[in-house]
Amino acid sequence: MNAAATTNQQTTCLGCGRTLRAPKSIAAQRGPRCAAKVRAAEKTVDTSDYKAHQISSARELIADAAIIPLRSTVFLAVSTDGTETYRSAPTACTCPAGLKGSRCYHQLAARLLLAA
Repeated sequence: MNAAATTNQQTTCLGCGRTLRAPKSIAAQRGPRCAAKVRAAEKTVDTSDYKAHQISSARELIADAAIIPLRSTVFLAVSTDGTETYRSAPTACTCPAGLKGSRCYHQLAARLLLAA
């Protein structure tokens, strides 16, 4: 049998740091409990200042594990096209929209993850 076929792929959850073994969890980079917390946070975070496409983009950013925590309230977020990264927090972001003082979906994703 091939050694690569018998090796279990492991990674850690971006939410809690626990080892992930299930393929679905590895793909999402979140365990089922942390994923449930993110879904629950969507119901508690005020999204009234955001447009529908921004909410959708924030969900996609989280689902794609394209936003990761750096420090307690600072995250590293990937641009829509995947060519750039931005430092994002719930109230600020280094993306072009954030630098202009606008609310961006990176900030919303950071809010959702902090609420989780």
